[in-house]
Amino acid sequence: MHDEFLCHVTAYGMCGGQRVGVPLGTYRAPTLALALWWMRDRALWIAERLDPRPGNPTFPPNAVVPVAHTVPDVPGLLRAWSADSGQQDLVAEELAAGNLVRIATNDDTTEYELLAESVDAVRMQRIAQRIAAPAA
Repeated sequence: MHDEFLCHVTAYGMCGGQRVGVPLGTYRAPTLALALWWMRDRALWIAERLDPRPGNPTFPPNAVVPVAHTVPDVPGLLRAWSADSGQQDLVAEELAAGNLVRIATNDDTTEYELLAESVDAVRMQRIAQRIAAPAA
């Protein structure tokens, strides 16, 4: 069983003709349950910032307008992923097995990525690379 997980949230977009990543947060989760909670929380955090709920008093009237129906619904996809217990179970199984998990979705300008991986698995990979490297 993997005991500790490193989680990242990043937004990627184009700037000056190059793909640029903007870190939106990192969390070193001491348990699998907290890694899953943090990923769900960050997905909902992004969704709320991209698509605030109507009537939110933080925004003045008409400050938030609908986008065209052809634009992918990133907030809706992130909210759906966060609420899907089947998806959460799959992520938990992958992380428990030591695999890297990547959840990504994009609209017409930005890709949003949630990553999580076992700290133990990363350490084991580094050690295996050192062992496999020829001695100089």
